[in-house]
Amino acid sequence: MFDKVLIANRGEIALRVLRACRELGVRTVVVHSSADADSLPVRLADEAVRIGPAASRRSYLNAAAIVEAARQTGAQAVHPGYGFLSEDADFAEICAENGLVFVGPPPQVMAALADKSTARALMSRAGLPLPPGSVRTLPTVGEAQEVAAEVGYPVIVKAAAGGGGRGMTVVRSAAELPRAYARTRAAAQVAFGDDRVYVERYLADARHVEVQVLCDGHGNGVHLGTRDCSVQRRHQKLIEEAPAPALRQATLDTVAEVALRGALSVGFTGAGTVEFLVDEAERCHFLEINCRIQVEHPVTEMVTGIDLVQEQLHVAFGTPLRLRQSDVRLHGVAIECRVNVEDPDRDFAPAPGRLDRFRPPGGPFTRVDTHGHVGYLVSPHYDSLLAKVAVWAPDREAALDRLDRALAEFDVAGPGVRTTIPFARRVLRDPAFRAARHTTALVERLLTPSADEAPPADEAPPAGDATPTDEATPADAPPADGAAEASPARAVVPDPRAEPGDRTPVSAVPAAGPTTWRNR
Repeated sequence: MFDKVLIANRGEIALRVLRACRELGVRTVVVHSSADADSLPVRLADEAVRIGPAASRRSYLNAAAIVEAARQTGAQAVHPGYGFLSEDADFAEICAENGLVFVGPPPQVMAALADKSTARALMSRAGLPLPPGSVRTLPTVGEAQEVAAEVGYPVIVKAAAGGGGRGMTVVRSAAELPRAYARTRAAAQVAFGDDRVYVERYLADARHVEVQVLCDGHGNGVHLGTRDCSVQRRHQKLIEEAPAPALRQATLDTVAEVALRGALSVGFTGAGTVEFLVDEAERCHFLEINCRIQVEHPVTEMVTGIDLVQEQLHVAFGTPLRLRQSDVRLHGVAIECRVNVEDPDRDFAPAPGRLDRFRPPGGPFTRVDTHGHVGYLVSPHYDSLLAKVAVWAPDREAALDRLDRALAEFDVAGPGVRTTIPFARRVLRDPAFRAARHTTALVERLLTPSADEAPPADEAPPAGDATPTDEATPADAPPADGAAEASPARAVVPDPRAEPGDRTPVSAVPAAGPTTWRNR
């Protein structure tokens, strides 16, 4: 196993990786911005290195500074967590060029899967079912119109380089398509440096189901069952559970099998997630493969008893997968709720501030992953994820009750601070959700004026006046998985002093800005 791992992230995921390393006897280096100098991961790390100011493009997205920090501290590997540089193929390649192991798939695999059009073609060849639409990108609006007419409206225009719920526009009619096509291409160019788009049929009332896979560098792989992530706002997940409920066992088995087959077909290694939409007839449609640990990984850990981050580290070290498919057994139900510092009454606007009170819930089979504490200043510079509350129970009804109890116990307060807890509890008590009849349209329904269910007496009033939109998360919005900013699909983050397009190897560039570190 590695002697020392650098954690190139912040917040709860940095803390999660740090703890996995500590249990394996691996020393840790945490890089941080000036805004995170007193954060919990920095306090607990064996070493901490300041790599830049608060702005993430000058710190957590500064590949030069991160690699230089790893070299100066003698780290052997870099764990990117999720968000930031976690799916940046260029960064993974730069790590390799500098003698560092990137904890994730090979750069060429990440590059192929980051391009959604290429990924669709690869998965189609592997036998995975795709939503009706174009496999290749569509360079003209005329071609987009032809595909849309063939598959039928509504359709969704997607950026080939998009991800995390960004770079997508739903189109309800032929008259809307030209403007939506042009707008999506322009937004994709700004956000990802790549304006290519494709069109597929939009499945409005589908379930979002994903499969967790683990693969090694020796051709071995296992799946760890399914998760349902259908409770989403603008394609950003709010509540996740494992296994996916109310689906036939044959559907669960099929989607898991094809997911693993697809991952192995492209030489995937490490922990990844293969995502699908499942329609009302339980037909599965491939969406994408995420090449990183995901925010919702705790629910899979709770139903399998497998530490996914430790398995990532073993695979990255070159160890053959320690699991066979027969070793993976699912027990009970786990449900996770993301606690974001946002105000549901103001269209989920960020509501950062200092935490005067912070008391996470406890009790049996209750897990809280958080970097928050009393006195913590929730920064406006980064994503609003403050905590994840996950519970386990023998069955879904008991798990829902346990999660509601846990959220009711969670005490978070400070000047101007609001959280998504009241809205999450509203979801938990929604009849369609309780019966597992919900789809990705659930949150939109609850946010419309017609959704007039009264909140429980002990809750703050939930959002009820937000106007739903057919446009998915804008391409310049923060990503879903906890990072403040996603790296461009082009993925290279050059030294900020370099001229545009300069690809000077990081090994030849000193870390930008003052760099400090301390031993603990």
